[in-house]
Amino acid sequence: MATDNREDWKLMQEVASGDERAASHLYDRFGALVFKTSRQVLPTRVEAEDAVQEVFVRLWKTADRYDPERAKLVTWVMLITRRLLIDKLRRKKVRPISLPLEGDPAGRDQSSSFESKAVESLERSHVLVQRIEELPVLQQEVIKRAYLKGFTLREVAEQLEVPIGTIKSALSRGLARLRDRLADDHRVREPGRARPN
Repeated sequence: MATDNREDWKLMQEVASGDERAASHLYDRFGALVFKTSRQVLPTRVEAEDAVQEVFVRLWKTADRYDPERAKLVTWVMLITRRLLIDKLRRKKVRPISLPLEGDPAGRDQSSSFESKAVESLERSHVLVQRIEELPVLQQEVIKRAYLKGFTLREVAEQLEVPIGTIKSALSRGLARLRDRLADDHRVREPGRARPN
């Protein structure tokens, strides 16, 4: 088992045993990511905050089931987040705040339309996290901290004890790789679309 996976497994075992510091560490690592994903899918900040709480309750209750041989911890967290958000959308038929009061003039069910778009957004978030996990470690860390946790590049450089120039270079290379891989994913999903010259 890789060192990172072993540490993640140990963390989840500590969470399962009721260690509050471990639970707090788990939240510190993934709270911002879960909130950002929830906010992209749910129409209000309050609902997104509630979803975050529910996700971490599920994580705490199922911590002993985490298997690092099957998935990285971030992937497992996102799977639980995805399931909960889809459950919420399908159970409540959530409507976005911006829906016109008169409804859809074409007669379509806008709650179903919104649900479909929200699920698509959630799928994209999940794929994005998976693709980030495939990058070299430094590029992963820079993108996670700068984009998912909101730190400035200078703060990231200080946290990782790496020169700011190296951080900027890692960010640039990482984003370029991500764009290429996500573009490939898009072409796979839409095989009929011609590749641009």
